[in-house]
Amino acid sequence: MHHMDLFPVDTPVTPAVAELIRTGVRAVLDAPPEWIAELNSAATSGAGMEGVAGDSPLLEVALRINAGNLSHWAAVNMVEPGARVPVAITEEARAYIRDLARRGFDSRALDSFRTAQNVAWRLWMQICFGLTDDPELLRELLEVTSTSIARFIDDTVRELAELIETARAELAADTHAQRRAAVALVLEGAPITAERAESQLRYRLDGPHTALVLVGDPGTPPEDLEATCESIMEASGVTRRLVVISGASELWVWLPTATVAADDAVSAHPGVRVAIGSAGEARDGFRTSHFQALTVRRLLGRPRSSRRVARYEQVRLVALLGEDRAAADEFVTSTLGELKGADVQVLECVRAWFAAGCRVSETAAVLYTHRNTVLRRLARADALLPVPVRENPVHVAVALELLDWIV
Repeated sequence: MHHMDLFPVDTPVTPAVAELIRTGVRAVLDAPPEWIAELNSAATSGAGMEGVAGDSPLLEVALRINAGNLSHWAAVNMVEPGARVPVAITEEARAYIRDLARRGFDSRALDSFRTAQNVAWRLWMQICFGLTDDPELLRELLEVTSTSIARFIDDTVRELAELIETARAELAADTHAQRRAAVALVLEGAPITAERAESQLRYRLDGPHTALVLVGDPGTPPEDLEATCESIMEASGVTRRLVVISGASELWVWLPTATVAADDAVSAHPGVRVAIGSAGEARDGFRTSHFQALTVRRLLGRPRSSRRVARYEQVRLVALLGEDRAAADEFVTSTLGELKGADVQVLECVRAWFAAGCRVSETAAVLYTHRNTVLRRLARADALLPVPVRENPVHVAVALELLDWIV
C-alpha cells in the first residue's frame, strides 16, 4: 500500500500556516550550497544507485531531475500551500528512464528519491522550526508539509517505476524480436554477416554447436522449460547459450559444445521433453543441428511416445525411412506380421537382442532376466513373424525401430 492510501482526506490549510509554507519555500529556493550538496549526496547513495553514481553523464541527469522535482514541489506550494503536488515527468526524465532500462537497471534505481526525501525532510524541519514558536502552528505546518512531500514522492516514484518496467518489457520484446529475426536469417542461409548476426544474437557462430528443442507437456509451467535448460547447461559444463522462444511451451536452444548431458535434467522435470541434434561446427553446424533437433522433436511428439529425451543419432534411420508414413506402415505390417501387436516384453526382448549383437547372454544381462526367458521370448517372436528373425534380421530390426518411433 502506498503512503497516499494512509493519509486523511485533504483539509484546508489555515492562512497562517499557508504563509509559513510560502516563507519556508523561499528558504528552500535560496538554500545554501552545502544543503544542495547534502541532497545530492543522499540522492546518489541509494541501494540501487551504484551504477548510476559511477556514470557521470547519467548521474548529472539524475541530479537535474531531483532538482527539478524539488523546484516543482516548491512552485506548486507557493501558489497553493500544502496541496497535493501533481507528478511532473519531463521528457528528460522519460529519456533517463529509457536509458536506465537499456543499461539493465530496474526500479531499484529510483531509491535516490527515497534517500533524498529523508534528507530533504530533515532540512525542511530545520526551516520550519525557525519559522514559528507557536506549537499549534508548528504542528499543522509539519503535518501538512509532511503529507504533501510524502505524497509527491510516492506518486513520482510509482509513475517512474511503471515507466521503467514498461521500458524494460519493451526492450526485452525488441531484443527478442531482433534475436528471432537474426536466427531466421541464419537458418535460411541468408547473406547476413557473422558480425551482425553475432551482435544481434549475442552468441558466437564459430566453434561447436549443439541444438536442442525443449517442449513442455500440456499444463507444464514455462519456467520448467527454463529450469530444464539451466540444468542441462550445468550438466554439460557450459555457461553460454542462445535461446529463442518458439511458442508458449517450446524453446529453441543452442549450446556452444559438442557434448550435451540431458538425461538427469529431464528426469528432474518430467513435464519437459528434449530433442537434441547432432553436434556441428560454425554456421552450417548451427543450422544443421537445429533442423535435426526439429526432426527429433516431431518424433518425440507422437501421442504414444513415452520418451522424454532423444538424440538425432538415435532416430537418423527412422527419420530417413519414415518420410512416407503409408509406406512405413506397410513395411512394418508386412515385415512383423503378428509380432507388431505382441506383448511389450516380447518386443523389448527382440530390440535388446539386436542391440546386444544378437547374443542371448548379453541380452539377459541388459534385461536383468534369465537367458532361458530370453530364449522363450525370441521363440515367441519367431512364431509371430512371417519369416523367422534369423532369416530376415535387418528388415525386422528396422521395422521394430519404425514401430517404436512412428507407427
